Amino acid sequence: MDITTILFYVFSGILLVSSFRVITARNTVHAALFLILSFFTASCIWMLLKAEFLAIALVLVYIGAVMVLFLFVVMMLDLNTDSLREGFWKHLPVAAVIGALIAFEMGIVLMGGFQLSDAPVATTVQVSQGNTKLLGIEIYTNYLYPLQIAAVLLLVAIVAAIALTLRRRKDSRAMDASEQVKVTKAQRLKIVKMPPTVVAPAQAAPTEGGQA
Repeated sequence: MDITTILFYVFSGILLVSSFRVITARNTVHAALFLILSFFTASCIWMLLKAEFLAIALVLVYIGAVMVLFLFVVMMLDLNTDSLREGFWKHLPVAAVIGALIAFEMGIVLMGGFQLSDAPVATTVQVSQGNTKLLGIEIYTNYLYPLQIAAVLLLVAIVAAIALTLRRRKDSRAMDASEQVKVTKAQRLKIVKMPPTVVAPAQAAPTEGGQA
């Protein structure tokens, strides 16, 4: 047994334990931290499989962006997890059966990928170019149109999210550029004619006792 196999079993054990703790931790923040550990160990397994791009993407996208958003939402909302976990053990048998069925179906689908005799042999040119470069060439040549469609869908999702959160406030003093363009010179400047001198009002003469 070489060092790669030993590291694979170590990371796999940590991944299983941390994944189990994600669904059993009573604190929501602790569950999110265990999920970060799960993602990190999964990226280490990707590195052992020489899939550097997937490992770095898992760290940057999920750990660096998605989990930060999860923690921000959890700490901002301050949800009462005790009420959400009521009836958890009551539904555990059904959830276990469904989970086992999903794992069995995934095993049937992925069983062909574990046959090493059918695995393609990498050439010397492919090894020298690296996994990330070959993946980039494949995406931007054979899968260019699906990539563009995915980019358009993500753009639509971003615009829709901004439109859903956009709210008009009554006390907002923002200027409307279209209304400013429509203003004429007469509306911007108003000339008022005023007399050059204004007569001051006469003051009443003081009476005896010093009162006016």
